[in-house]
Amino acid sequence: MKLARRDVIAAVAALAVAIVCVRLGVWQLDRLGQRRARNAVLAARLSLPPLVVGRATSPDSARQRRLIARGVYDFSRERVWRGRSFDGTPGVALVTPLRLVDGSAVLVDRGWVPSPDAYHVDQALYREPDAITVEGLGFIAARGRGDVDPTALRDSAPYALLPLVLQQTGTAAGRGLPRRWPAPRLDNGPHLSYAIQWFSFALIIVVGTGALLRKTTILGPS
Repeated sequence: MKLARRDVIAAVAALAVAIVCVRLGVWQLDRLGQRRARNAVLAARLSLPPLVVGRATSPDSARQRRLIARGVYDFSRERVWRGRSFDGTPGVALVTPLRLVDGSAVLVDRGWVPSPDAYHVDQALYREPDAITVEGLGFIAARGRGDVDPTALRDSAPYALLPLVLQQTGTAAGRGLPRRWPAPRLDNGPHLSYAIQWFSFALIIVVGTGALLRKTTILGPS
């Protein structure tokens, strides 16, 4: 039996949707490949020996690498990265200049502290020992919207600020605050499962459409 025009149009539309689903699945596989490549680069950087931060440290050499910095915190020039959350709880990040032994300084993201409005916080409650050795990961600033940018603070600081941020790792003493940010995740993310879902949708559409068309040709339109 010959297919009706509406059946042909519906089949073509279903095929178009299936093609879109396949393309979305391929796109997710591409993203998976990009993520794996990024993870490989990051894992290689993290496997390098820790780099001691000093005046000559460049952002490229410190980026996504384990760092060690020794110096004294300048809490009087501490900055706040507002609008930060930790496990869904609003708060801010405390970014404090650490004056190094060579006279320069590096901004240290000491971690997250709670703030009901993610804006105001009593910074004095979360001070740590002034003289300290800090270990963490290096990032090029600014890391995101609202982040503290050392290049914007150069004129107001009495020391040379390195153009990077040391994101402190480990655990804070006392109440565990500030809470250090977790290390970067090196997993594959959701991309593979998303790709499987899109390919499954495409298969369901094709098989379902084929079954309906076969039923229509055998039994005729309902």
